[in-house]
Amino acid sequence: MSEEQTTRGHRKLRIGEVISDKMEKTITVRVRRRIRHPKFKKIITVFSKCYVHDEKSLAKVGDQVRIQETRPQSKNKCWRLVEITHQAEV
Repeated sequence: MSEEQTTRGHRKLRIGEVISDKMEKTITVRVRRRIRHPKFKKIITVFSKCYVHDEKSLAKVGDQVRIQETRPQSKNKCWRLVEITHQAEV
């Protein structure tokens, strides 16, 4: 196979904070975006919640993590954990 066939397409990367780790092999991550309001032109912060596959259950609440888009793992889970960028202090 050539190198072009083995590379994957562009996948979205996001950085967020873990807000829940109570499920098995799944964490909930809050991702922050700052956008300009279409009418009032003021910069606002918008949060979205992502369910992320964490195979080894490494991430804990408060950690800052990098996540990547992947194929659907379940009904709601279509992201996977790439790395923990900053550990939360206990």
